[in-house]
Amino acid sequence: MSAVDLDALTGIAQAAVRLALEAGATDAECTISEGSEFSVAVRLGEVETLKEASSRAAGLRVLIGQQMGASYTSDLGDDGIRQMVRSAMELAKLTTGDPFAGLPDASELGSISTDLGLYSESVATLDTAFKIDLAKRAEAAALAFDPRITNSEGGGFDSSTGARIFANSRGFAGAYRSTYCSLMATPVASLDGAMERDYWYSTARDSERLESPEQVGRIAAERTLRRLGAVKVDTQKVPVIFDPRMARSFLGEIFQAVDGRSIYRSASFLAGKLGEKIAVDGFTLIDDGTIPGLFGSQPFDDEGVPTRRTVVIERGVLKSYLLNSYTARKLGMKTTGNASRGVTGNAGIGHGNFYLENGSVSPEAMIQGIANGFYVTEMIGSGVNTVTGDYSRGAAGMWIRNGELAFPVSGVTIAGTMQEMLTGITAIGNDLEFRGSVAAPTLMIGEMTVAGR
Repeated sequence: MSAVDLDALTGIAQAAVRLALEAGATDAECTISEGSEFSVAVRLGEVETLKEASSRAAGLRVLIGQQMGASYTSDLGDDGIRQMVRSAMELAKLTTGDPFAGLPDASELGSISTDLGLYSESVATLDTAFKIDLAKRAEAAALAFDPRITNSEGGGFDSSTGARIFANSRGFAGAYRSTYCSLMATPVASLDGAMERDYWYSTARDSERLESPEQVGRIAAERTLRRLGAVKVDTQKVPVIFDPRMARSFLGEIFQAVDGRSIYRSASFLAGKLGEKIAVDGFTLIDDGTIPGLFGSQPFDDEGVPTRRTVVIERGVLKSYLLNSYTARKLGMKTTGNASRGVTGNAGIGHGNFYLENGSVSPEAMIQGIANGFYVTEMIGSGVNTVTGDYSRGAAGMWIRNGELAFPVSGVTIAGTMQEMLTGITAIGNDLEFRGSVAAPTLMIGEMTVAGR
């Protein structure tokens, strides 16, 4: 996708905004998304599914005073754009005015000028046969690792290239390209008639930064084998360690609690808590859409506001919610550049790179310091209420006995409240690693209820 294409698409977005103003809109904004996706899944060395798809769409949001209407089209020709404008205007005239509706102030608009490293030609030009081979090699490495690996749910390779274009009636126009690729293996192990599965994956903006297929397969096999012979433990209160994958899941629940929509609806246990101590001193949670090469980075949000670094929780104190312009107005605050949406409709809230700062303790040292506890590597179901903070999820992992991972555990539930978890953190790991837009090091909670038999 060349720069000429981006220029042409930017021109289309600006033309749609201009047509909306000519039709009587007081404000308008247009988003265009264009991209292609590839996905291959192999199982036992054979291709099971292979998908290639491309898409192109434009979305328009118009305001007539405080009345809002939105429409979209996949026809970016003149007729398609005109019809999109007509539809959005007609819908706006039918809606009830919202006093908080509107675009960001012109002074809030802009784009990060530095190269964020979101696009790699290596992904855009990868050969299909090579991508299939990577998936086959990852699965083959897992299958060959140990005779107890007896089956497979497959290996896979996904990639995408895309472009995002945005223009509005307050003078903003911007565009950027991005790429993504991932490699995965999911082996199955057997012991005495019982089967277990686990997986491992690698993701990158640049295909050359992926872990090797052999490494992905090996780690997937190791994670699967350690689950063999899992048992259910007695119900008890013990220290609980979340591995980085599960710690990321916990951060995802915190994100829901600091989402501006949850705050103005009073649907979060963190509503009204700005400036209050809600977590331990070592807990610093950051949202940063400006880190080059990462998956939550972009030069501007979906309202044309520059992305930024926002400290959400600093040394345990709640410092900020995450807001778009609408939620900011509802709360009497300023947008944090976290508007997120598809090609149409009102913007919601999204995060950039949402992560917990590294601690100083190695995961091994955490484990060694526990006489009896639970190391969680998988959680099942959704039993989290961010309104009350109640937390209860099915879990599996390894039981810690005398400072060692002693045996696998499954079929249990871990329970507490998010308030207790945040104030009960006793160690934060030094192993922060970004495998997505949410990232966390290993996290240890001093005590939670593990409900088993």
